[in-house]
Amino acid sequence: MLKEFKEFAMRGNVVDMAVGIIIGAAFGQIVTSLVNDVLMPPIGLLLGDVDFSNLFAVLKEGTVAGPYASLADAQAAGAVTLNYGVFVNTIISFVIVAFAVFLLIRSINRLQRQEEAPPAKPTTKECPYCLSTIPLKATRCSHCTSELEAV
Repeated sequence: MLKEFKEFAMRGNVVDMAVGIIIGAAFGQIVTSLVNDVLMPPIGLLLGDVDFSNLFAVLKEGTVAGPYASLADAQAAGAVTLNYGVFVNTIISFVIVAFAVFLLIRSINRLQRQEEAPPAKPTTKECPYCLSTIPLKATRCSHCTSELEAV
């Protein structure tokens, strides 16, 4: 059983999948940092000095009564909050990841199309009378001897 597991784990597609998951997780961290640290501060500044990660609505007060200056303060007080700012950040992260994956797949598809050779021009045709395969330039069918139009 151990030998079978080793064979399964060392198959090419399982190892490739593991590498893909690890790289995907690292890419997710990069995108999260891009959204939180690079994109959202200027957008928040343009919208009137808004920090999206601190946008929340208090559903129930915590042990210490509000108002709370930040989401961390509200959570430390035990308040129940609706964190719509974090949700906006997550949506923007998803859109960036989806766009990056789209660009990657698009590039791969473009490379695959370039590798494929165009289809060869036909060298034969069918005789309209007997439906036999004959050379494209033939003016008479070699099977039924019918006269054909020249191509």
